[in-house]
Amino acid sequence: MTLMDYIDKGGIIVYILIVLNTIGFAIIFWKFFTLPRQNAMIQRIKNKTDLNSKSTIISQIEYEVKKLESGLTYIKNIATVAPLLGLLGTVIGVYKSFEAITANGLGDPTIFSNGIALALITTIAGLIVAIPHHIAYNHFISMLDTIELKAKKEIVGLS
Repeated sequence: MTLMDYIDKGGIIVYILIVLNTIGFAIIFWKFFTLPRQNAMIQRIKNKTDLNSKSTIISQIEYEVKKLESGLTYIKNIATVAPLLGLLGTVIGVYKSFEAITANGLGDPTIFSNGIALALITTIAGLIVAIPHHIAYNHFISMLDTIELKAKKEIVGLS
């Protein structure tokens, strides 16, 4: 069986997961290239703010970090929704299996195997999408925390 056969067997739910995965990975790659430019952010804050006002500087740091967070909500939502979509496919697949058993009886096990295949494929697809998005989201949140602490230490002198 080829990958396309599995995707076709998974149905619309797997296609939705593929779209979500594509969107999520586009954001992940964008963040990998934009987040490491923390020194530029620190310099921008130094140039914009009055270095005598600690509250203004801290507000500016928090504002800049919030701007860096853009897109992370999508990654988090994809990581949360993907396994739920996989579970939805599981429920649909099991339902289809029971429908087939009800219509045709238990004589031939291949009658309900399509529903079980759908259940397993969508579960696998949901987890395949969710796991890297969870990892990326946690990595980026950790990076943002580090950037914020570094900015506060360098600009304000907080430890």
